[in-house]
Amino acid sequence: MTGSRIVALGHYQPAKVLTNADLAELVDTSDEWISSRVGIRTRHVAGPDEPVDELAAHAAAKALASAGLDPADIDLVLVATSTAIDRSPNMAARVAARLGMGSPAVMDLNVVCSGFTHALATADHAVRAGSATRALVIGADKMTEITDWTDRSTCVLVGDGAGAAVVEATPEGSVESGAIGPVLWGSVPEMGHAVRIEGTPPRFEQVGQTVYRWATTQLPPIARKVCERAGIAPEDLAGVVLHQANLRLIEPLAQRIGAVNAVIARDVVDSGNTSAASIPMAFSKLVERGELRSGDPVLLFGFGGNLSYAGQVVRCP
Repeated sequence: MTGSRIVALGHYQPAKVLTNADLAELVDTSDEWISSRVGIRTRHVAGPDEPVDELAAHAAAKALASAGLDPADIDLVLVATSTAIDRSPNMAARVAARLGMGSPAVMDLNVVCSGFTHALATADHAVRAGSATRALVIGADKMTEITDWTDRSTCVLVGDGAGAAVVEATPEGSVESGAIGPVLWGSVPEMGHAVRIEGTPPRFEQVGQTVYRWATTQLPPIARKVCERAGIAPEDLAGVVLHQANLRLIEPLAQRIGAVNAVIARDVVDSGNTSAASIPMAFSKLVERGELRSGDPVLLFGFGGNLSYAGQVVRCP
């Protein structure tokens, strides 16, 4: 039997930083207003000459270098994004072309904020089924391109970036570094209107209080069930990486899950809400800084657009 594991991680953010003070010059807001309500201080903003696939390729190249692999070693590329440039070629094909890959399968997944955990599960399933041996899983979004900069309820939240993971086959049941546990995923489709990216040009909108109530009340038991499926108690987790929506949501959600001994990712403070990029980017930074060690059990839990969710417990590479 075959399982899968994360071999390496990588992340990338554009150089331009937008502070709360900068935003106060655009809309009626202030550093105190933003910090007290969402806990964000800065966010990175990609320029018009920095498309989503470029962000994704930078993160992917970093993950491949960390794994000691060549682009040709990858036979499946999955990109989670809701800010794709075109319908075709898709982001995965564009990334494969940028990196000079051979002939991998290339697929995009649009599950918005829970996109990366959906994509990671899809890669895990493909490896387990024997359809892939090494996969590149990327979350990348350029949220600032779909933002109404006159709407202070949304423009203070968003940032741009990408995160990537290299996944490969491993013996079933292995608890070695990087092992990926079973996914638990689902949605509340009748409430999908609470997070929208609609119109021409498309614009990001959400009913913030609806999302907050759903996340803090309905998701903790689901996250605990993810841990149960992985055979680990929440208090035994070394890390928790939730979708980096806003700090005032992350902290109560982590507390209600019961991960009392875990390092909690708070990358949203410096990066804003980067949608599908938020989990792999935050995870990669925790590992890079040494806050999580090889073999540590970590809960990855994405949620958001479509009122969808997906989570799994993984071992740090």
